[in-house]
Amino acid sequence: MKIFRHFLLILLLFAENSFAQTFEVLPLGVYGGLNEANISSYLVKSTSSDQYIAMDAGTLYAGLVKAKMLQNISLNPTDFLQHHVQSYFISHPHLDHISGLILNAPSLKNKTIYGLQFTTDAIVKHYFSWDTWANFGDEGEKPQLKNFHIATLQNEQPIQDSISNLKITPFILSHASPHHSTAFLIQNKDTYILYFGDTGPDRIEKSTHLENVWKYVAPLIKKKQLKAVFIETSFPNSQPDKLLFGHLTPSWLNKEFTTLANYTGKKALKNLSIVITHIKPEGDHENTIKNELKAKNPFHLKWIFPKQGVPLYF
Repeated sequence: MKIFRHFLLILLLFAENSFAQTFEVLPLGVYGGLNEANISSYLVKSTSSDQYIAMDAGTLYAGLVKAKMLQNISLNPTDFLQHHVQSYFISHPHLDHISGLILNAPSLKNKTIYGLQFTTDAIVKHYFSWDTWANFGDEGEKPQLKNFHIATLQNEQPIQDSISNLKITPFILSHASPHHSTAFLIQNKDTYILYFGDTGPDRIEKSTHLENVWKYVAPLIKKKQLKAVFIETSFPNSQPDKLLFGHLTPSWLNKEFTTLANYTGKKALKNLSIVITHIKPEGDHENTIKNELKAKNPFHLKWIFPKQGVPLYF
């Protein structure tokens, strides 16, 4: 009887770890272009904290206006950004992933921008420049207004964000080779979510960057510790490979999950939450992409299509 109770306790602890919600993600921008008020930005926090980190920052203020209108935040957007978002992790320096941060820079103080070298170099050289805007950073042209500290990350080297108490590990990606982007693995104690910036499939990009990420996270998936994957699907399957420009389609996304399944086994992927980001909403692309993903789901993944201002819990 004691052995049975001990075994039951282990099962209950495993279930609690597997199903307890440990992350809140607030999407501020979900598209990959066209609508400048709704592009590439996700706030992430532990459910036990009130401090977020930002994964990209294409849209900030407009996304918080929408969240407040939906009664999902109570503060006005500027106060919310100042008091609840201290750290910005930027996957790559394209405007649809950073324009909201640049435009809100005058009203923000004592923040940190994190990125791999190619990202921080571009921010200092091209955005925080007196020729294009103003230098709100603490590097580069003088005078430096120092609203932001620029922190350069090292590939696959984790850092601890002391304010949110989350650990973040960056992974370099290929985004229309030879250009790059970043994936961020976010850790909250023994649970994780994985956020991808823009990325093309390894086969087209002639790289192994995505496969390297899959290898790294495969043990977490098998242990049910990876709660969700945020990954782009910019174009429908009709988009020619030569016109992907470093992005994915539903077909290519499934091919990448086939690579992942080689490391996890097919059963381990069942019901894994996959949040589809960066849809380019031209014409009927959005509906087409959703239908193509739902029509072919060989690994029984849980497709999630985020909405601006509506929190997700994992």
